[in-house]
Amino acid sequence: MDVTFTQLAYFLAVADVRSFTRAAESVGVAQPTLSRQLKALETELGAELVDRGARDGPVLTPAGEALLPLARRMLADADSARTAVAEIVGLRSGRVRVGATPSLCIGVLADVLRVFHEQHPEIHLELAEDGSQPLVRSLARGELDLALVIVPSTGVDPALHTTPVLRERLSVASPTSERSPTSRASMSIRELGRRSLVVPRRGYDVRETTLQAFADAGVEPRFAVEGGEMDAVLRMVEAGTGVAVVPDLVFAGRPRLRRTVLTPPLFRTVALARRADLTPTHAMRAFRATLLSFLAVLSAGDGFAGDVQVLRPAGE
Repeated sequence: MDVTFTQLAYFLAVADVRSFTRAAESVGVAQPTLSRQLKALETELGAELVDRGARDGPVLTPAGEALLPLARRMLADADSARTAVAEIVGLRSGRVRVGATPSLCIGVLADVLRVFHEQHPEIHLELAEDGSQPLVRSLARGELDLALVIVPSTGVDPALHTTPVLRERLSVASPTSERSPTSRASMSIRELGRRSLVVPRRGYDVRETTLQAFADAGVEPRFAVEGGEMDAVLRMVEAGTGVAVVPDLVFAGRPRLRRTVLTPPLFRTVALARRADLTPTHAMRAFRATLLSFLAVLSAGDGFAGDVQVLRPAGE
């Protein structure tokens, strides 16, 4: 007997809800059926995956914890394969699951999604908004098809295929209702260290970049608030809680924010990423083409507010 996708799906259901009864309900089978299939999976793998005697409900054993990310990836890959084949034979419309950081959702992706939907109304779109690091993990698990992520200076994850699309400056946001944080149009990290700082939660690359810049300058940051999503950070800055280092894209349409550039400058590179081991579907290729075309048109016109440069992909 071999491991089946059904067994893996039942295992994931138990892992997610920590209850055999609710797991069976979630996959639409009777509980004895789910239990038998899970037991068969354990027999096939030669290890107990779920501790059924735990007081608070079933919990994963070390073997179950090791299987969990692999099972998620296998099922995601199978779903992607079905979607790709269905597109080719015309059984159903395509699907694209796209992720982006909050600043990119506001500054780029909202318009791209509108254009893509107008061009391909038959393709189903799903959007995930998160920090760059969680988005990369979602790509690796097969939960996303494409994502606009930040390419780290330490190099690109070899598991991902990336197309750099934007180079963006990070600047200091302060409220226009208060005096400028400096008498000049720029400020140093040392000057920034004298201001109360608002930073987003962990998982945002801009947080890590900001804190690294302080460490490199030998300056200890003064925090007003740590945590929260990007929109909350911007609202706290507008309210006068503190200042924040943010991507230049977020200043568009926010008249209550003042932009002051940092010296030396901080930049980041935005790339369109997908898993390197999977062939992109027709829908994914169509989305990539729409994104690059939109950015090319924008670059030829007025471009973005602030210091944002559209990058031309190599070979195009």
